[in-house]
Amino acid sequence: MTDDELISIRNYLNKIFNTQEFVVKKRKSIDDSCEVYLNDEFLGLIYKESEDGEDDYQFHMTILKEDLNQ
Repeated sequence: MTDDELISIRNYLNKIFNTQEFVVKKRKSIDDSCEVYLNDEFLGLIYKESEDGEDDYQFHMTILKEDLNQ
């Protein structure tokens, strides 16, 4: 993903969740996705999918059962 895409994704997340705490980082050696953090907490990955000349982004977040009991 490009730096402009990362900035756009971060700005979008901050806007829809009404915060300025999201951080979006490039992944090492992987160009089709980025890491998403809220403050220092890793939330998940956003994958870029290109089809028919259009780009879309999918957010994947795993929630561990043990985390639900905290």
